[in-house]
Amino acid sequence: MTQDLAIRKTILHVEEVHHDGGPPRDKPVLKGWCAVILANPFAGRYEPELMWMMEAMKPIGLMVAERLLAGLGGDPDAVEAYGKGGLVGSAGELEHGALWHVAGGYAMRGLLGKALAIVPSMTKVGPMGAVLDLPIHHRNAAYVRSHFDGITCVVPDAPRPDEILFALAMTTGPRPHARVGGLTQDAIAQWDGQR
Repeated sequence: MTQDLAIRKTILHVEEVHHDGGPPRDKPVLKGWCAVILANPFAGRYEPELMWMMEAMKPIGLMVAERLLAGLGGDPDAVEAYGKGGLVGSAGELEHGALWHVAGGYAMRGLLGKALAIVPSMTKVGPMGAVLDLPIHHRNAAYVRSHFDGITCVVPDAPRPDEILFALAMTTGPRPHARVGGLTQDAIAQWDGQR
């Protein structure tokens, strides 16, 4: 890791969801995110070549994925859905957040093994304490409606103007009381990342 990618801190947030107003589940759904706050080496200027950072962040993406998986119990097979996002400090630009697609998304998919669906993503520029809503869907079939979800990532002191917050999200189940029809997890048949 270069000095330019020095990490200021990481944050792990895990929720144990027993119900959402309906009957308690037999087993709670674990839902969480892990974020890393690091210096933005491109802050305050336009840089035409960004790809070196995408490559340099691959170990960071794996570290974030591993910490999140550990926080959810450590079993890759228990993770049913995922998402990711980036929040760029005000001295950066939206494109800097897009550097997370390979470093974060591919790392998480590799760690989980069979993970066929593209990882949904949200990227924006914002001030310290801005809300980043991480979209979530099923890891093997994006059309599994019970797993359309999201989780809010907020770090009060990040990102500073010259930083980027990168986050990954995972859940061990669907929304607690999913009942709006559509493709179900047990009916995945195409194994094409969608259906």
